[in-house]
Amino acid sequence: MNRRSMKGLTLLAAGMAAVGALTAAPAQAATTAVTATETCSPWSLQSGLMTQVCASITGGSVQFLGRVALAGPPTPDYPPQPQVLSTTLSGTVVGGSSLGSIAQNVNFLASTVTVNGPTATVACGSTVSGTFGVSKFGWGPSPVTVNAVVPC
Repeated sequence: MNRRSMKGLTLLAAGMAAVGALTAAPAQAATTAVTATETCSPWSLQSGLMTQVCASITGGSVQFLGRVALAGPPTPDYPPQPQVLSTTLSGTVVGGSSLGSIAQNVNFLASTVTVNGPTATVACGSTVSGTFGVSKFGWGPSPVTVNAVVPC
């Protein structure tokens, strides 16, 4: 090999060693991973649709989520029509204070829609409760509720 080829191979080997050092596994951090848990109500028929409310808990942080889906598969003769739904999603600490409430209109066609509700930090061991209601013209709400314990 000539001198230029050797120099090129030496540089290539040095570059690959540097890349290997940069991509090596990082040292283990001394942190504890906080896992999220989601507790949901059963699906329920409401305003001609299926609804569900969930409490998503990560550490002491709680967020409530409402979900709306079709009650069954659409039929070819009657495809789903766009609908504007009025939703209300609220959360409380059982035996304690309100965590907030959100009311909003959402556009719904056929796929599941998730409504993000209030988020709050709650003491571990507390039980939280979330309520989700959906209404549309001609149909009143029939709210669903979920209770969840914030783990310690």
